[in-house]
Amino acid sequence: MAADPILEISGLTKHFGAVRAADDLTFSVERGQIHALIGPNGAGKSTAIGQLSGEIRPDGGRISFDGRDITHMPTYRRARKGLQRSYQITSLFPDFTAEDNVAMAIQAQQGHSFRFWTRARTDETLREPARAVLKRVGMEDKADLKVTELAHGEQRQLELAMTLANAPSMLLLDEPMAGMGRRETQGMMEILRPLKGEVTVLLVEHDMDVVFALADVISVLVKGSVLMTGTPDAVRDDAEVRRAYLGDD
Repeated sequence: MAADPILEISGLTKHFGAVRAADDLTFSVERGQIHALIGPNGAGKSTAIGQLSGEIRPDGGRISFDGRDITHMPTYRRARKGLQRSYQITSLFPDFTAEDNVAMAIQAQQGHSFRFWTRARTDETLREPARAVLKRVGMEDKADLKVTELAHGEQRQLELAMTLANAPSMLLLDEPMAGMGRRETQGMMEILRPLKGEVTVLLVEHDMDVVFALADVISVLVKGSVLMTGTPDAVRDDAEVRRAYLGDD
């Protein structure tokens, strides 16, 4: 099958003083795949996600998304082009229900002001797709619960639902399993796995069981640059990757 990259990163650099957080960072992500970024603390994974989402301005290099140069495009325009991200720390409206949160995400994507948030509680053009996406992440029975009534894992699922509600073509997921127990992690994996072929995912995750279970391709970052990119089996068996990050276990 011919390569079909949706995201191409070439020569990306970012310095914070003397620290090189991105050092000629170069790799591509194929459309429809789950591509994982792994590496030790300080390898530059979160900096890479920040640059791709537009929250961190690169010092050099180029980012191309779906055939278009987005290197200097603001975050909101990238999101509207279909490139959206989640965060390590959950960011929700705690006093609203799960369905309210998703409806408001849809409303915001359509360009409405949050001053009119009451519309999100009554407009079926927002409520119906909100309920559909909650069902997609297995939360249809939690629609009427306030965020404060949801467990941590359910809040993470809700945040993913809010991202999916806007029909992204690519997701940047920064530690989606952060703070989850094993059962919650398994539940999130079952939500992410069916996205293959439908939504492209760039996944930053420290849980190697999750990475090797979900990823089609893995890029290993060390000191701001890619040590290697390959299949999970190739990465697991690479002696240099084991020395740099995975260890011998």
